[in-house]
Amino acid sequence: MGSLFGKKLRVMTFGESHGPAVGVVVEGVPAGLPLREEDLQRELDRRRPGQSPVSSPRQERDRVEILSGVFEGRTTGAPLCLMVRNEGADPSAYEQVKTKPRPGHADLTYLLKYGHVDWRGGGRSSGRETVGRVAAGAVAKLLLSSCGVEVLGHTLEAAGVRVEREVEDREIRENAERNPMRCADPEVARRMEEAVLEAARQGDSTGGVVEVRAVGVPPGLGDPVFDKLDADIAHAMMSIGGVKAVEIGEGTRFARMRGSEANDPIVLREGRITTLTNKAGGILGGISVGTPIVVRLTVKPTPSISLPQRTVDLERGEETVVELRGRFDPNLCPRVVPVAEAMLALVLADHLLLSGKLPPDRWGERG
Repeated sequence: MGSLFGKKLRVMTFGESHGPAVGVVVEGVPAGLPLREEDLQRELDRRRPGQSPVSSPRQERDRVEILSGVFEGRTTGAPLCLMVRNEGADPSAYEQVKTKPRPGHADLTYLLKYGHVDWRGGGRSSGRETVGRVAAGAVAKLLLSSCGVEVLGHTLEAAGVRVEREVEDREIRENAERNPMRCADPEVARRMEEAVLEAARQGDSTGGVVEVRAVGVPPGLGDPVFDKLDADIAHAMMSIGGVKAVEIGEGTRFARMRGSEANDPIVLREGRITTLTNKAGGILGGISVGTPIVVRLTVKPTPSISLPQRTVDLERGEETVVELRGRFDPNLCPRVVPVAEAMLALVLADHLLLSGKLPPDRWGERG
């Protein structure tokens, strides 16, 4: 089972949705990085359920524990083990689907591959697995900040309601965490929430688009041919449950452009060579240009819905109908935002370490 990610900064998540705990082991973090549980908790608090009507009502505090790799407030160079105990686990709601694979979930494919499936909310395939990703991503963000790199994310579209203009980085910083949809445009956020909740009242769910950006990324990250930066980013994003498509820069809009429209003119700015526009999304030939990296993720509707759905009863060997009961997210996008940020941060920190651009002498004391 592929639970490992990264080359120099290596991440292994562990745990199941309704098991005792979830978490992550992070190997490759250099010694000397100031790290406290509060640094990790800030990011985990953004991901945890039960915060608004557009997220699962499952109640979890998601309190992180650093089990190894830190001494006197700094990393030792040994593997970090970060754990979060499951406090709100309640597998009873899934008793009804023990023998009935849920449509849209990984139940069927896990069964076909492994011969059995953890029916308690999907086990490893549950969104609960992303706790470890976000904790590791918090470490990666600290590494990136030493080089002046910032990762930002927001919901661009949900339930058919989309932000139809260019959003500034400032708007993401100021607005995304101030509404349940994590949308950078407050008015659009209100309409998104209304559309999501209307579908939820009908027993259904909705999908959307999440955008993540990295600003301050130095040029030269990524290696041709198979280790392209955008290839690693696409791998990272497609590994997130519910993500079905990834775009970088103009993405699918390139299909409707001419070369004269798609190319970013190369210019000099204050003695530095750069591009006039950023349609490539900060990456050319698999290597970072030095402009912001822009990635968009298409997130499918939450597969857990209360409407009747066709499936097969494995015990009886006959077709049947299942109506799910439990604690579901009516739209995944708001909680995918911190996960996508974490995965982008992990890719960039990994490439910065591979390139030798993260010297520990940049890490000073923090107040």
